[in-house]
Amino acid sequence: MSILELEETAVGLPFFNEEQAREAGRARADEYQNAEPFPHIVIDDFVDSTFLRKVIAEFPSNSGRTFARAQELKKTQFHPAECSPFIRHLLNELNSQAFLAFLREMTGMKGLVADPYYTGGGLHETKQGGLLGVHADFNMHPKMKLQRRINLLIYLNEDWDESFGGNLELWDRGMTACQKSVAPVLGRAVMFNTDLDSYHGHPDPLTCPPEVSRRSIATYYYTAFEGSERLAPKRTTAFQARPGTSDKFDFKLHMRHFLRDWVPPIIQRKLNARKPNDIDT
Repeated sequence: MSILELEETAVGLPFFNEEQAREAGRARADEYQNAEPFPHIVIDDFVDSTFLRKVIAEFPSNSGRTFARAQELKKTQFHPAECSPFIRHLLNELNSQAFLAFLREMTGMKGLVADPYYTGGGLHETKQGGLLGVHADFNMHPKMKLQRRINLLIYLNEDWDESFGGNLELWDRGMTACQKSVAPVLGRAVMFNTDLDSYHGHPDPLTCPPEVSRRSIATYYYTAFEGSERLAPKRTTAFQARPGTSDKFDFKLHMRHFLRDWVPPIIQRKLNARKPNDIDT
């Protein structure tokens, strides 16, 4: 039995029950809010595997947005617009009022807003040799100008062999050690706060066979900036080098952050006008 029940309607589309979602969130509030190295939770059988197997069966094969850099390799993001009607509906439910109620009760965050643009979200797939370096996520939505607060990942990998690698790693805020490792098995959900030092990733190349890939659902949630948060620096995805490894230091990214923090806004606007706008996720 799944933790968060989806009620299937006569037309075959599942919906979350808001009161049941609230209760599930309240029951896990202490675990989430007191977790280390930063607030998070790992929940198995989060959504009924019947629905997730349908997502797997309808997983898109068209070309989504593919990442090919040293810190993010052989990964593709599929926006809901590139997915089947069923997958689009399930993603919409993860942005619904009922699901937001679950997140509010569990995290204690008020005023959570879902992302109707699915910036960086939707479905993710990483193939043999692919990886996602340890990083902290971008902290401001490029269109809504809201603060990113929570990530949700639901894994879609049935019969995933631990020898394939691909575990999600949660690192301490000083980037000294991995504090938690989570295997990406079917039905397992991971939710966590996305602060400027919530470092996470699956940084070692996957060793799965060519016909196997690491797949997941990803949705992100936001709140308005308040008080001192308004003074927080704007950050793109900030990759970190693990100690004692050959991880690449992203000099270009750190220079961009330096310029944003210290170059007067009028000069930044002129510099940005000369190059296309990009979004790091």
